[in-house]
Amino acid sequence: VQLQASGGGLVQAGGSLRLSCAASGLTFSRYPVGWFRQAPGKEREFVAHISWTGGSTDYADSVKGRFTISRDNAKITVNLQMNSLKPEDTAVYYCAAERRPDGSSGSRVPEYGYWGQGTQVTVSS
Repeated sequence: VQLQASGGGLVQAGGSLRLSCAASGLTFSRYPVGWFRQAPGKEREFVAHISWTGGSTDYADSVKGRFTISRDNAKITVNLQMNSLKPEDTAVYYCAAERRPDGSSGSRVPEYGYWGQGTQVTVSS
């Protein structure tokens, strides 16, 4: 199983980025998926998650109203649209799939069994 996160980069504060996550080796469209991030010296933290149907989403308070998670099961990708970026959003962003398909999605790292390699997002002030 491989998850591939892409779309990171350097952006000025107030700008936008769109991250994408694709997977191989599992029926990605049936797995709840989450985005997490980890800044230097900090623990990995929850950003957003989406159910396998795409009908349920949740966000960390720090990104509500600015980030939007979505999935395109036809293309087998999960996206994270990030708007109004702030310097404190700077981190490596990881996508992850829950350990089991067809279930609900959650915000805790141990719930996720498959992880991508991460993509760097840097927001300059």
